[in-house]
Amino acid sequence: MIIVGEKINTSRRIIREAVENRDANFIIKVAQDQAQAGANYIDVNAGTFVDKEIENLCWLVETVQSSLDYPLCLDSPNPTALAEAMKLHKGEPMINSISMEEDRLGPLLPVVTSGPCQIIALCMGQASMPITVEERVDVGAQLIQKLTGEGVPIEKIFVDPLIQPISVDTNMGIAALGAIRKIIDDFPGVNTICGLSNISFGLPERHIINRNFLALAMSYGLSGAIMDPTDIKLTSTLLSIEMLLGRDEYCEKFIDAYQEKRISG
Repeated sequence: MIIVGEKINTSRRIIREAVENRDANFIIKVAQDQAQAGANYIDVNAGTFVDKEIENLCWLVETVQSSLDYPLCLDSPNPTALAEAMKLHKGEPMINSISMEEDRLGPLLPVVTSGPCQIIALCMGQASMPITVEERVDVGAQLIQKLTGEGVPIEKIFVDPLIQPISVDTNMGIAALGAIRKIIDDFPGVNTICGLSNISFGLPERHIINRNFLALAMSYGLSGAIMDPTDIKLTSTLLSIEMLLGRDEYCEKFIDAYQEKRISG
């Protein structure tokens, strides 16, 4: 299970202020905490700085990797910001995200195929937000075919079925789950990923909903999540479900996490 640590996002006031003040020590601490909690990638997003996104995203890349030898998830719809951040990134990044929207697909395709990277492909088409399983799968299939046609190995593609709040429509959860299963069945070797906390937006006790949806999504074949790895109960759910699904040989990851006090009941 691939974990993308979500916390370095300037939509969070505390992160925005740290970026504005160039508080490198604070940003590094947030990144290190997520890495120690089990994240495989650290997401960096400076999208709230409309006029300074390129400068700030590049600063985040250099700041985090100055003290942490870790791959980052470069999170932006801006092709110029991504291209500049990729030049500075050490190692192979993850790019979040490309979609079938015309104003995003055309400019971003050359960027994500310019060098080795993992690619998040968002099931968002040109016309409207997908509602059904079929709409998600159709867009996902188009993206997979487009990217593999450009030479991207299928195992480097992470399809995001677009998690929408069940507070808006209680069918959104089952639609996303159905899309996850159908996509991995139709395209062996492809990965799936989601922005986990979107499912619970607008509801009380969001942590409970997030944990249970993660367990369901993993049972349907989810292979990655953009989430808060420092949420011990959420990480406990992830590790226990991974073990119960037979993905943790000899239960080693679960036991190691227990001994390191990274899980809790």
